[in-house]
Amino acid sequence: MRFTTLLPVLAVLGLTAAVHAQGLQRGARDGAERGEEMAGPLGAVVGGAIGAAVGTANGILGVDRRERFRIYALGENRPSIALAGPVRVGTVLPEDGVVYYDVPREFALPEYSYTIVNGHPVLVEPVSRRIVEVIE
Repeated sequence: MRFTTLLPVLAVLGLTAAVHAQGLQRGARDGAERGEEMAGPLGAVVGGAIGAAVGTANGILGVDRRERFRIYALGENRPSIALAGPVRVGTVLPEDGVVYYDVPREFALPEYSYTIVNGHPVLVEPVSRRIVEVIE
């Protein structure tokens, strides 16, 4: 097998497990680092692209932590805000009337807060008030 053919195969195998529970940015960063370790600069490019794709598919929390977080957030019995229309990633929440809560340390997401919108827990970027993940 030629090196140029082997490189993407190694990157896919090595990176899939490493970035399984990462979001887009974390997946891309971790994928690039692992790819560079395995195959140098070209590996970083391939790894970053694969890591971003896998991270996007799994969201910020990842498949393995999503259900735990949903159970935690709903178990806290926080009040839900009513928002007209569907709850989507990218929606900017109103400035007033929304209470944001810290994400517990066990989920390792200190850059995000959460709240409940239309009965759904959502992860939010606190500064922009933008929803970055809807936990269903």
